[in-house]
Order: sequence, then C-alpha cells, then structure tokens
Amino acid sequence: MSNHFTGLSLGPPLGDQRLDLCDLYAFGAPGDPSRTVLILNANPNADALHPDAVYRLNIDNDGDYLTDIAFSWVFSPPAADGSQTYSVFMATGTESRSPEAVGTRIVSDAAVSFGPQANVISSGDYKVAAGSRSDAFFFDFDGIKNLFDTSGNRNFTAPHLDGQSPWTGVDSNTTANVFSMAIELPTAELAPRPELHIWGRCSVLRDGELVHADRAGHPSVSSFFNTDDTKEEYNAGEPVNDRARWTDQFVHLLGHTGGYTPEEAITALDEHGILPDVLHFDPSKPAAYPNGRTFTEDVIDIRVAFLTKNEAPPTGLTPHADTLDRFPYLGDPHPAAAS
Repeated sequence: MSNHFTGLSLGPPLGDQRLDLCDLYAFGAPGDPSRTVLILNANPNADALHPDAVYRLNIDNDGDYLTDIAFSWVFSPPAADGSQTYSVFMATGTESRSPEAVGTRIVSDAAVSFGPQANVISSGDYKVAAGSRSDAFFFDFDGIKNLFDTSGNRNFTAPHLDGQSPWTGVDSNTTANVFSMAIELPTAELAPRPELHIWGRCSVLRDGELVHADRAGHPSVSSFFNTDDTKEEYNAGEPVNDRARWTDQFVHLLGHTGGYTPEEAITALDEHGILPDVLHFDPSKPAAYPNGRTFTEDVIDIRVAFLTKNEAPPTGLTPHADTLDRFPYLGDPHPAAAS
C-alpha cells in the first residue's frame, strides 16, 4: 500500500477508506511478451468499493500527459450479504478524458470476488478481475516512523539517521489484503510510442458531480512529498499540471530530507522522472520499477534512498512469496480479512 499513508497522518481521501488508491502496477504478461498487465489496488480494508465512485486507469501513449486510453471500473451498491458487481468501460481519444465511466462496456455486472477464488472474466482479448487479493506491497512502517517521525511531526521532514539503521526488519504487511482491479490485454492496443504514462484515478459523486478524490502514479511519491495541507489538492490534480504546480514544493522537501541544493533537486527529479507523477512503462523492455512496476521491487527502499541522497541503509525486506504466475497475479486473500 505504497500510497496508503500521507505524511504519516494516515487519513484516507475525503475521510473514506473505499476511495484510497494504494498501488499501481504495470508489467508484461509472464510468458507472453505481446500482452500487458495493469493493476490498480484500492481500499486496504479489501471490502466493497464505493458505488458512487469511478476507479480508473489512465494511459497516455503520445507523451503529452493527457489521457488517450481509459479503463473505468464502477461498482453496484453492496447487497445485504456483502456481495457486489462491477462493470468496466474502455474509452479512447478525447472521450477518455471525461471523468465519467464512458466508452465501450467490456465487462457488464460481473461478480466481485471476496472469497479465495478470483473471478476472472474473459472478454475478447481482455482478461479482467476485481476483488479482494493478498497485498503484494511490503514495507517496514515502524522503520519509516523511526526515520522521519521522532519529533512527532505528522509530515515528513529531515530524517533521523544518527548513524544507526532506522529499520526494524519487520514487514508490516505480511497478512494484508487489498481490493484489486486488474486487466490484461494486447500491448498493441495501448499503442506505446514507445513509452506509456499510466496513472490511477478515483473520483466520487458529490453534489451531482464527480470530484477527484485520489490518484496513484509513482509508488510512495504522494505519500512522502505531500503535507496534510496539500494532499487534497494534489490528489485532485492532473499530471499535465504537476511540474508547474509542485516542483517548488518537491525541491523544498528534498532540501530538508537529503540536503539537496535546488539545482541538485531539480536534476534528481528530472533524472527519476518524478514529475509529472505518472508510472513510466516501455513494454519493449523488462518491467522493473522505474520501468513499470512488478511485485518484487522494494519501492520504499528506492524512495527513501532518493529522499536522503542515498544516506539511508537498505530496508532488508524481501518480496511476498504468495503472488501468482497467472492472472490476476496477486495472491489469494488472507482468510482473516476475506469476507
């Protein structure tokens, strides 16, 4: 759940856990280089998603950071027994930039899987799934608090290294579940040139119109670079505006956390492709963050090294062993949290 905490305040978007986007993944389908897998995870409670929300995967394939292809998930109100259905729409071109769930319906009223067996839907060349799965994200939350929060400040400031490792060696997420929305499709339909820019979006109906509640791009960027005062504006923003709006704040933070000069910070942000905050993926190359993202990269290790200018030691954690080599790729949900 790499975007599941912001400035250690742990407040979900608009106060609703169902609107919380956790992780975004993009990689080639194992054994079939002609297909791409995209996964957007939300709601760390792994229960029903918001029936008045649109959960979306946005893809820019021409480098202008405007959506060219969008896959939108919408969910029914939960039934009395907790069951829920969902539909998925695919939109292209200018239609894909509408906040509504528009375009061609590729899945209609499919059952969400809350039990151990994933409900995989085949629709033409697409495979689609939605439901509770084992969370692949691994992180040492107590170590993060040791590193950045010894003063009790709710927002990230200068790290507290003191010559000692902050890490506890304990993975805080070994039995966690998450609500996962996954799609696998022919890479050619995404038309990469050669790189795709991908970001997740969650919008919810408020007073008759959709309000952008959360977004997901680079793992843990929103969590570490925002403050309690700016996270709502950031979550509502569009990547195309990121550089103009957020560069100064990001540069300022890097000065605190890593002693970067302004010039060094801008160079580092550009080298790592942090702004705009989108996941970069060239499907012609092996997937491993920052080219896409799989389940094995220690993204907290990568992000903390970036923040501290490589002064923080590695976390020493290892990936979860319950992921699958078949769609929907995330492991079966842990029984304690399955419904």
